[in-house]
Amino acid sequence: MSNTSYPDQTEQNRALWLSTFAFTLCFAVWTIFSIIGLEIKDQLGLSEFQYGLLIATPILTGSLSRLILGVWTERYGGRLVFSLQMLLTGAATAALIWADSYTTFLIAALGVGLAGGSFIIGVAYVSKWFPPEKQGTALGIFGMGNVGAAVTKFLAPFVLVAWGWQSVALIWAAAIALMGVVFFIVARDDPDFRERREKGIPAPTLAEQFAPLKNLQVWRFALYYFFVFGGFVALALWLPHYLTDVYAADVRVAGMCAAAFSLAASVFRAYGGVLSDRFGARTVMYWTFGFSAVLLFMLSYPPTDYVIRGKDGPITFSTEMGMVPFVITLFVLGFFMSLGKAAVYKHIPVYYPKHVGAVGGLVGMIGGLGGFILPIIFGALLDLTGIYTSCFVLLFLIVIVSMAWMHLSIRNMERKAHGEVLDKLPSFPELAEVHDPERTVMPRVLDDWRPEDPSFWADKGRKVAQRNLWISIPALLLAFSVWMVWSVVVARLPAIGFEFTTGQLFWLAALPGLSGATLRIFYSFMVPIFGGRLWTTLSTASLLLPALGIGYAVQNPDTPYLIFLTLALLCGFGGGNFASSMANIAFFFPKAEKGNALALNAGLGNLGVSVMQFLVPIVITTSVFGAMGGAPQELTEGGQLWMQNAGFIWVPFILISTAAAWLGMNDIADARASFREQAIIFSRKHNWLMCILYTGTFGSFIGYSAGFPLLTKLAFPEVNALQFVFLGPLVGALSRAGTGWVSDRFGGGRVTFWTFFGMILATFGVITALGAGSFIGFFAAFMALFFLTGVGNASTFQMIPIIMSKEVPRLMPELEPEAKRRQSERESAAIIAFTSAIAAYGAFFIPKAYGTSIGMMGSPVGALWAFLIFYVLCLLLTWVYYTRRGGLLYDIERGQSVPPAAQTA
Repeated sequence: MSNTSYPDQTEQNRALWLSTFAFTLCFAVWTIFSIIGLEIKDQLGLSEFQYGLLIATPILTGSLSRLILGVWTERYGGRLVFSLQMLLTGAATAALIWADSYTTFLIAALGVGLAGGSFIIGVAYVSKWFPPEKQGTALGIFGMGNVGAAVTKFLAPFVLVAWGWQSVALIWAAAIALMGVVFFIVARDDPDFRERREKGIPAPTLAEQFAPLKNLQVWRFALYYFFVFGGFVALALWLPHYLTDVYAADVRVAGMCAAAFSLAASVFRAYGGVLSDRFGARTVMYWTFGFSAVLLFMLSYPPTDYVIRGKDGPITFSTEMGMVPFVITLFVLGFFMSLGKAAVYKHIPVYYPKHVGAVGGLVGMIGGLGGFILPIIFGALLDLTGIYTSCFVLLFLIVIVSMAWMHLSIRNMERKAHGEVLDKLPSFPELAEVHDPERTVMPRVLDDWRPEDPSFWADKGRKVAQRNLWISIPALLLAFSVWMVWSVVVARLPAIGFEFTTGQLFWLAALPGLSGATLRIFYSFMVPIFGGRLWTTLSTASLLLPALGIGYAVQNPDTPYLIFLTLALLCGFGGGNFASSMANIAFFFPKAEKGNALALNAGLGNLGVSVMQFLVPIVITTSVFGAMGGAPQELTEGGQLWMQNAGFIWVPFILISTAAAWLGMNDIADARASFREQAIIFSRKHNWLMCILYTGTFGSFIGYSAGFPLLTKLAFPEVNALQFVFLGPLVGALSRAGTGWVSDRFGGGRVTFWTFFGMILATFGVITALGAGSFIGFFAAFMALFFLTGVGNASTFQMIPIIMSKEVPRLMPELEPEAKRRQSERESAAIIAFTSAIAAYGAFFIPKAYGTSIGMMGSPVGALWAFLIFYVLCLLLTWVYYTRRGGLLYDIERGQSVPPAAQTA
């Protein structure tokens, strides 16, 4: 509001308690499937996954609706929006009794989910009645409405047993619809909305309301809420099922035990608001994350039998949490989650007082999505691992990440406030007397970075750049290994009992390319935003998800195809890493050495494909990890394989590489830029031209790598393809790493032109060999293709910095010489990353083109002719724009001129 006066306490209390009661009913309806879902599951014979999707569907609607409901509340007032939302929810809940199939239940569940949107309506409405120093307490009391989940857990089982689940739906529907009418009659418009209406002030525009959402801090709050609220909702839905399966509890007992957790996670929210007002929301968040981590570790430990070889013989004992300690531990966990929920929403009206609806809506939406996504993942993890406590392991990991991000953010704020004082502190107090910050602390951010200065480069720059390069290379190698490991795994799935069709197998082979290419678009801009050190660390650590997932999924032939599709998409994390890695390394080296440095990073990184295709066929034949790795799979033709090793083998190396990136890499201050600053490349013509050319080189390399094993197996079934296919990516990677100097010496444009000419001939050779049925000709022509793609990968990337060093001075003549140099380097790095993103779609389209061609023509030859025509187009573009007389690179590559940006360096 524009003034500092607030309504009297009577009006405040009426608004608060009316909203709290309405929210309680809404939450009771929102979680109704946690009880009636068990009956519907038995009635329809649903699988674990289908049941998880059913109980999570209302959470999806409630989550996604929060953002728009928050905006509407700011615009139209909480009284009207809250009332309409409850009436619509009541109608949808009553419609459940007419559902007669799984599909109709899902549709009705979407409508029931509107109940979840009530939270942000109430937050935006209630916060307007109270001053900032009381908002934590007020919102904490309102948040007690989460106890509605406990109401459903406690009462619904008895109604269900007495009259059936349809009676539960009708009674809950009538209650919430009646509350909607009462709220509209009794409630009053909030003071802010009344003031705007009386003064004729227009409601804030969508742009104004959404403006704060670009702040990273908002998304950090959203992650916190993803755990404290999303985890609470997910457990509230999952616990009745968990208790009935693990402890064989009756549905009424399971409901009451789950209600105890929901009660703790709800009623103490008011206390969390009081604590946040008194001690600060940040302190309460530390308590929440710290205690939750300990409690979730206890809950995640599965029942285990131990055998110790003692001096007098084996000593055996077991660890297992009984039902009573389990419920007590859950109650304590719920208590700290309730504190955290209040603390998160204490932040929002303080930091964003005029944008509570939009910011609170986004945070609530992400938290609500946690309640939708997590039960599905719980079911998938249970199907995948067979371990019931896997759901708590996932929540434990989320807590650790959230706490680490919060602490790092706080430390960053402290560093900005105290400057260099913190850098001069020793790592341990005992080292204070000998601590010398100039000698013992390696600067993480390079404020002074001048690679084009010969003396700086010789004295300091080369050593730092080389260190970052040689840490980046193994991280990128692992990324490519994980990205392409699916190509080998897919080829062996039928042999270990997975009955997937040829089309399904080609989809699995192609999806990592699709997701990797898409992620590269986003990864392209991450290094200037987050810094190369942090982003390399995070992106390398993300490879653990597909590596571990593959290791577990392949051990069970009953693993659903959907799980394999998900893992194939997650393998794309490895593909995305290339864009950020190349952008990062491009900042470290001078133009004279950039081509070779990028070639080494990319070439030896690309080597991961070959390393994977050589190593995986070996490690899957032996029990590398012993009992820890799991049992072998029986081959349909006899024998055994440990296919899980295809994923597990990368885990220790990923952990080492992640630690090396965090401890040994640097950020360059000049390289920092927002997305808006980098987005200028979308207006550059040569960005799009280089996307086409790099698709012709790298897109071919990665697409051929992904499709080569399966294509060889289909075209020449008598040949053991896995013994040979690693050679293609090996040749391509080594040619890229070893020919970067050729482009530096003769010019990337000329090398690219002749590379495409050779690729046209090699592709024609593959087509001819397939027609003749000659494996030797087919293999030799493909080896030539792989070699040429490697050469072209290096040459196209060498072209980009030279092109932009000419284009930036022409397009931005008003810049000072040093500014031109920085702009040229920034755009070059962004274009390098973005072109790699577009080109990576080759990993999807080439294997998919093979499958389509085989499906339509019975042969992959049609796809190969399409590739040949594309190479002709690339050849013409290279000549027209770059290498002909008058082309952009003609004079430079013949030593007749120097790029303007280079002159100013």
